[in-house]
Amino acid sequence: MEEKTEERGRGCMTTLCYIEKDDSYLMMHRTVKKNDVNKDKWIGVGGHAELGESPEECLLREVKEETGYTLTSWRFRGLVTFVTEAENSKTVEYMEYMCLYTADGFTGEPTACDEGELAWVKKEDVLHLNLWEGDKIFFRLLNEDEPFFSLKLRYVGDTLAEAVLNGKQMELFEERSGDGTPTGTIVERGVAHSEGRCHGTAHIWIARANEKSGCEVLLQKRSAWKDSNPGCYDISSAGHLSAGDTYLEGALREIGEELGIHAEAEELRDLGLLEKVSHGVFYGKPFHDHEVSAVYLYTKPVEAEKLHLQESEVEAVRWMDLKECQKAVREGSIPNCIDIRELEMIEKAWFAGEKTKDEE
Repeated sequence: MEEKTEERGRGCMTTLCYIEKDDSYLMMHRTVKKNDVNKDKWIGVGGHAELGESPEECLLREVKEETGYTLTSWRFRGLVTFVTEAENSKTVEYMEYMCLYTADGFTGEPTACDEGELAWVKKEDVLHLNLWEGDKIFFRLLNEDEPFFSLKLRYVGDTLAEAVLNGKQMELFEERSGDGTPTGTIVERGVAHSEGRCHGTAHIWIARANEKSGCEVLLQKRSAWKDSNPGCYDISSAGHLSAGDTYLEGALREIGEELGIHAEAEELRDLGLLEKVSHGVFYGKPFHDHEVSAVYLYTKPVEAEKLHLQESEVEAVRWMDLKECQKAVREGSIPNCIDIRELEMIEKAWFAGEKTKDEE
């Protein structure tokens, strides 16, 4: 995020550049200025365009002034629109259009910078620095070699409130502690999964009585286009909590969106929270999942063939005996991403309820 120096309500143009060398970026630690919106943050090099300058002219001048280097090779990667609103109101206090560049060619000798301390940081270590949450989004896009993009980042105070990539809303999660408590930090979905940031999910299991073991569960087969575990059998319905969601709100939304079931809050039985950490590689990208899930049980009558499946999420559904499902998950005899602990929670809740009913 660039420094806010313009008058309220006005927009301005800036440039920001990440110079590359030996699989590292040249980063600036903003520790010098007293009244600096980027105080103690790590950013690239750049600044505001002067009257009459093109983005490239601004880029070359700012890099020379802040580093001593003369760029010889650079690439225009994207346009980032920053909007900052006042806390407790929707008043736009600041707006900025930032031209984002990377550069892999330069000459000259480094000079001291009066904006902060310059340091070469390995690309794999950059996300561990003290960065703006929005900056982590465009770092992810740079690392994935995303074609030229337009990214809008809206902040309320210092908190990321909205991210829009090429006109489409990006998913934002609220980071959580291991016990499911929100921390107040908002993180974009792709960043959460690349860094393994803890977030919340709602898991809804649909179950009914059967003649075999006494209980069967509805499994969904994940869409082949999912960013993780495509084509695997999974929970009846599940999804991430959006920023600001409670677990129950997320559960009611997901079962409605994925299966077309309009459940009431009192129809979902809360079985408890479960923390899970997993790692994988999907479509050639590392995927680090750290979630705290609220597990719910839904037992109202459901006809699988009449469900309205969300095509982008769910390929198909099927009923499976609970005991057989537990065995299949333990042995890996069906492609799945089911946590056996959730099936054990269902078993405990279901048969404890049956026992109580029989005793009555």
